[in-house]
Amino acid sequence: MSEAPAYRVALSRAPAEEGGYSILSYPDIPGCIGVGDTEAEAKEDGRRAVIAVLDALKAVDRPPPEVKGAGA
Repeated sequence: MSEAPAYRVALSRAPAEEGGYSILSYPDIPGCIGVGDTEAEAKEDGRRAVIAVLDALKAVDRPPPEVKGAGA
């Protein structure tokens, strides 16, 4: 498994009527998100998601997305 570079992240919450769960997204990696009941769970899920994306790109000899800023 690859180690995840420090990509920028954005934390938000779903509306209460949709469950109010936490969402972590990576602006530099469209579609790569983590979700969880808490921010900590969303961060952990997001960490696993970005590692999976990087591993998949590596498996098909594609470069990782450019790191454009610091992560959280």
